[in-house]
Amino acid sequence: MVDYKWVALSNTTLGVMMAMVNSTIILISLPAIFKGIGIDPLTSFQYLLWILFGYNIVTATLLVTFGRLSDIFGRVRLYNLGFLIFTIGSIALWLTPGTGTGAADYIILFRIVQGIGAAFLFSNSAAILTDAFPHNERGKALGVNQIAALAGSLVGLVLGGILAAYDWRYVFLVSVPVGILGTVWSYSRLREIVRPSKGQKIDYWGNSTFAIGLTLILVGATYGLMPYGTSAMGWGSPWVIASLAAGILLLAIFPFVEMKAEQPMFNLRLFKRRIFSMANAAGLLSSIARGGVMIMLIILLQGIWLPLRGYSYASTPFWAGIYMMPMMIGFIIMGPLSGWLSDKHGARSLASIGMVILTISFLLMLLLPYNFHYWQFAILLLMQGMGMGMFAAPNTASIMNSVPPESRGAASGMAATIQNSGQTISIAVFFIIIIDALSSSLPGTLHTALIAAGASPQLTAAVDSLPPTGALFSAFLGFNPVQAMLNSYPQLSSTISASTLAMITSKDWFPKVIAGPFMGALGEAFVISAVLSAVAAVVSLLRGRAYVYGVDEEPQSRKQGRKALVTGSGNPLQSQRIEGASAEEPAENEGSGGGA
Repeated sequence: MVDYKWVALSNTTLGVMMAMVNSTIILISLPAIFKGIGIDPLTSFQYLLWILFGYNIVTATLLVTFGRLSDIFGRVRLYNLGFLIFTIGSIALWLTPGTGTGAADYIILFRIVQGIGAAFLFSNSAAILTDAFPHNERGKALGVNQIAALAGSLVGLVLGGILAAYDWRYVFLVSVPVGILGTVWSYSRLREIVRPSKGQKIDYWGNSTFAIGLTLILVGATYGLMPYGTSAMGWGSPWVIASLAAGILLLAIFPFVEMKAEQPMFNLRLFKRRIFSMANAAGLLSSIARGGVMIMLIILLQGIWLPLRGYSYASTPFWAGIYMMPMMIGFIIMGPLSGWLSDKHGARSLASIGMVILTISFLLMLLLPYNFHYWQFAILLLMQGMGMGMFAAPNTASIMNSVPPESRGAASGMAATIQNSGQTISIAVFFIIIIDALSSSLPGTLHTALIAAGASPQLTAAVDSLPPTGALFSAFLGFNPVQAMLNSYPQLSSTISASTLAMITSKDWFPKVIAGPFMGALGEAFVISAVLSAVAAVVSLLRGRAYVYGVDEEPQSRKQGRKALVTGSGNPLQSQRIEGASAEEPAENEGSGGGA
């Protein structure tokens, strides 16, 4: 009979990997999806952004709510429900009907359904593992789970490239058998280790304030990336301003709502523990520092580096996923090792060193030219993967070890919310930095390059109207925007010579044009990521000594029982029962866990 903890680890690993595969598989397959449903990505930014970000926005918004609900109704029950919902969403996406904007809206809707299922999976996996594994093995178990998450994000890039080459529907079909297997397996084998707290109430005001506030901020940031009027970005849009202002206001009043709640969704008392607060702060900084890096590096590979080496635009999405593999290798090397070491020596040093390594890798990336040698890039990706691996598992284990059993679902949801929100915000921030920098440098560069190539005034004027967002997403999706514009307006081809047409539609013309402006913008992003990673390292050091709730402290109930026995006060039988109580059943000691 297989030990239950291994059943829990294998099932949650499958669930997390499946959810992460679907968070990135869409990055690579978007060109095939848009072609399959007949949508022009150059004129349909809103659909591109919502298909890309909708899943992450919903997941980030619902994580903390679902984590809190799992403490009330059962972690395994809600985790199982997540598998079922995710599978239903995958089947619906595979069966997407029709074409055009209706099909795009349908895909967005069921990507959101998938995001709801993923939120159930993410918010409960760490809590289920913490329940199933003893404290001296949790770091190793959570390390394997974290590896599955990163591996899933990179496997999604490769799978998306392979499957989209055959049929875009396969991108969604691949999750169906995995989802069915995981659903049947989880319902039949997983069980509740910690009894749900049936007497607890749902914090409706807290849930609503947090979910609506975070959603408004993420939606506002998403639409801020889109052109508005004559502006390259939408930050001047009244709707964007109103959305961001309302979201910030709701999140600002959220702590006050929670302090008044009888049984708050977001247990702010947990932040009184230095380990919990510092580990989550370091996790947030780390997520913002690295969350958008993968997309930016994919754009670098797909839009510049690979075409300059002769790869066709159709093949660059697949090869970009392949060339990102050193990051996964670094994570696989250090993830389990750091998890195992954190079980023995604590998380502070390992997690902090991981962030230092990540900081150095970002600074070294500043030295890369656009036509770098791959071995240089691979070494830096390996460093990033190792740094993230050293940080992720120990930091997660530190968070989960610091809370009592009855709060693990909420703690897992809070930590996952902080991490996923940081990643989603990071993607938006990176896009903002890149698009803002391109807005000032790319139009002039592109105009000059077209004139030098002998383009006609009609074509030059048409390309001048292309917003930097369109150029960036063209590189992101792996195609030449000038070629796409000529396909959309065939009459423009007759205004230029055959030699000019061949030049501006060649594999290396657009990559060379965008390389200078893009690398300058990317450098700004790397500096910000390096600073955030360095701050995360310092914050990680402030978490205090290694600590496990119920093991590294003497519970207050035991202290009272021992005092009663010594003084002779109280009921002797009652004192004896308290003395024999489990170490995992104390009342929470808010001030513990913060020693240096």
